[in-house]
Formats: sequence, structure tokens, C-alpha cells
Amino acid sequence: MSLIKSISGIRGTIGGNSGEGLGGVDIVKFTSAYAEFIRRNNPSASRIVVGRDARISGSMVSHLVTGALMAMGLDVINIGLATTPTTELAVTGLGADGGIIITASHNPMQWNALKLLNAKGEFLNDAEGKQVISIAEKEDFTFADVLSLGKEYKDETWAMRHIEMVKSLPLVDCEAIASADFTVAVDAVNSVGGEVIPALLRALGVKNVIELNCEVTGRFAHTPEPIPENLTQISDLMKEGRADVGFVVDPDVDRLAIVMENGEMFVEEYTLVAVADYVLRHTPGSTVSNLSSSRALRDVTLSHGCSYSAAAVGEVNVVTKMKETGAVIGGEGNGGVIYPELHYGRDALVGVALFLSHLAKEGKKVSELKADYPRYAIAKNKIELTPDIDVDAILEAVKVKFADENITDIDGVKIDFPQSWVHLRKSNTEPIIRIYSEASTMEEADRLAEDIKGVIRSLNA
Repeated sequence: MSLIKSISGIRGTIGGNSGEGLGGVDIVKFTSAYAEFIRRNNPSASRIVVGRDARISGSMVSHLVTGALMAMGLDVINIGLATTPTTELAVTGLGADGGIIITASHNPMQWNALKLLNAKGEFLNDAEGKQVISIAEKEDFTFADVLSLGKEYKDETWAMRHIEMVKSLPLVDCEAIASADFTVAVDAVNSVGGEVIPALLRALGVKNVIELNCEVTGRFAHTPEPIPENLTQISDLMKEGRADVGFVVDPDVDRLAIVMENGEMFVEEYTLVAVADYVLRHTPGSTVSNLSSSRALRDVTLSHGCSYSAAAVGEVNVVTKMKETGAVIGGEGNGGVIYPELHYGRDALVGVALFLSHLAKEGKKVSELKADYPRYAIAKNKIELTPDIDVDAILEAVKVKFADENITDIDGVKIDFPQSWVHLRKSNTEPIIRIYSEASTMEEADRLAEDIKGVIRSLNA
């Protein structure tokens, strides 16, 4: 059993004793703490949006969340099965005071989670998340009396509203997409994307859609994180020459992976790179990604004569930096595209629509489009430390050792070398240091990570 409390909510495996897994008591306690937080910051707050992905426990968790919010005196607008970006849009579209997304994102089906939104449909920041955790731990919330209980309203129109909003974006060219006559394969891991992504594609003008794992059952056909080792089924289909492009989404549809016509991965890091290239061609402006994302976005941004900024890891940090810099496009290297023209949240629907518009206008195969971009490879490693080691001291020592290089320390330590970089971050849950490295080849990236591991070991000797 596992239960993880973080600034954006609570995540855990379903079942077990209270406090050990994500059980009923934990769901009610954390939801009530969130409601208390909302009320303290806005005494007139009255409505919260609730949406969920298709995982098996979703209905049960939704009932508990809805009941707890009503017990706290808040009305619930239940939008049913919905993607994370759809729920975010519903919060602002309905003028609600916040939202809860019931999804454990890319975690396996035994997991579920509560993701917490503010009135802007954006994730709570660090300070706000800590307030909710503190209220929950102290059980410092008060339930409403019988005459002040909230009510539940259902509104399951938001998936189609979301699709129409995407279609209406100025840079989404439905005519070009229809004219290209693409055949598109989709793997939605049997979650909400199984309905939403095929519906989006047809609304965009795609007549030929091959659906893989698009039954909305919550029984994931493979490990749901959209990384190469989990995508062999769609890769094999693409190798047979049956489609021009393949799209893969995670269970809550905020990450987008792309498979090329030859069955090879476009690579998640390049989802944002390609979409940003298209956006910058038509609306020049600044871009943002997190420190662990590919340097390719920076290179493409500079090639358009625009400026790039890096943010600390985490969607809320990327959004904050995008607002500070007025970025026209941003996101994370895990396939998360954030397009402010629609909203400040990772959105695979926006990613699909903008990528297809780009592909249609370029008139190239996906592999040819990929060849246009700088070639980098990212390696993800870690080094385990004994619990008594001071990780902060190790990171500080690394900074000193590489003081002559370009150092960024807003989130761990990132060292930028002329042709590569390495980013070290301490884990919040384990005595380890995560090591992300990028170079022109995977072999070079792995070698850089091993070199850094050697440095850390020597400092710890």
C-alpha cells in the first residue's frame, strides 16, 4: 500500500488501512481539507467542479469526493468522465471556485489521486498545497449543518465543448488537415482519451482513424505511461504502414506521445518542440520548458529569433514562468503542451490539433519533420544514497566543483556544458538523487551521467 501527499494533492494505491493507501477515510479527509482551504481563501465560494478519468476506482472515489464537498457546504458540478485539461477548462467556463480531478495520471490502475485546482483551473502552488496538507493532518475543517449542505449538479457536455474550443483556435487548420487525408492511429490505454481523441480527430477532418485500446473501461491494456517500452502495439501497427502518424495519450490525456510512420518514436521531448516550431512560425514570442526538458526547444526558439526561459520542474512552475515572460507556448518534455491561447494547462487535445496542422502544412512525413529538429538524446538515471547523507550538501558541493560552467540552481543543480547538460534533483520521497542528462547521442548522455555519478561518489567518500 502507498500514500503520497504532495503540494498538488494526494495519490495512492486503493485499499488498505487508513493512512497506508488511498482509502475512503483519506479521500474524505483530504477533500474536506481542500474545501476548507477554498472557503478560507474565498468565504463566498460555492461551487467546485469534479471530473475523473476511467480507472476502475474512479466512480467510488468520485462518490466520496462529491459527498465530502457537499458535507462541507459546497455545490458540486460533476462533469463525469473527463480529461484533466477538460476539467481545468470547465472550472473557468462555469465560473467555479475550484476543481478536483480524480486521476493518478500515468500510474498503474491500482492507483488513484486527487489533483487540486484553483478558480483559474490551474494547480495549486507550493504554499497553497502545503496549506491543504496542514489542514488535513490537523483535521481542521468544519462540516456544514443540515440546512447548509451542498447539492450535486451533472454536466457531461464538457468533452465536446473542449473539442469545439480546440477547433476554434486560429492556428488549428481543419481545412488543411482534412485535405491531407491522414490516417491516424490512436492508443488511449482504455481511458477517457478513447472517446475524446477519436472524436477530436474526426472533428478536425480526419476520416481514417485506427483505434487501439480505446474502450473506456479503465482496464489499462499496458503500463499507461506513454514511453517507448510501453508502446510496442502501436509501434508494430505503424511499421506495417497502416497509418501516417500515431498518437498515444496517458489516462488523463495531458501528455501526448507521437509515433512516426515507420514505427519509431517521435520521442516525447519533441512533441513540444514540433508544436512550438509551428506556433512560433505564426505567432513569434517567448517559450518556456522545465530544466529537465530537451535543449531542442531552446534551439528552435532561438532559430525563430525569440527568447527561451527555463522553469523549475512541475507544471505549476512552468505556468508561473510562462506568465512572467508572456510565453506563447510552453510545457514539459514528457509530452505536455501548454498553449495559453486556450488555457494554462498541459493539454494533449491542443497538442494533437496543432501538430496535425503543422504536419499538413509542411506536407512531410512525420520522420521527415523530426529530421528538421536538433538531434538530442536524454538519459534518466539515479544514484542511491544512504539515508544519513545530506543530499543538499552534496548538490552544493557539485555546484562548487563545476563553478566554471553555466549553473542553474532554481531546482536542484543543472550544469550546462557547451554540447550537453546534466540536471541533478533530490527526490522528495527517497534518499536518491535523480540525474537527467542530454547530449547528441544516448551513449554520450549515459556517459555524462556516469561521470557525474563518479563525482558524487567521490564527494561522498
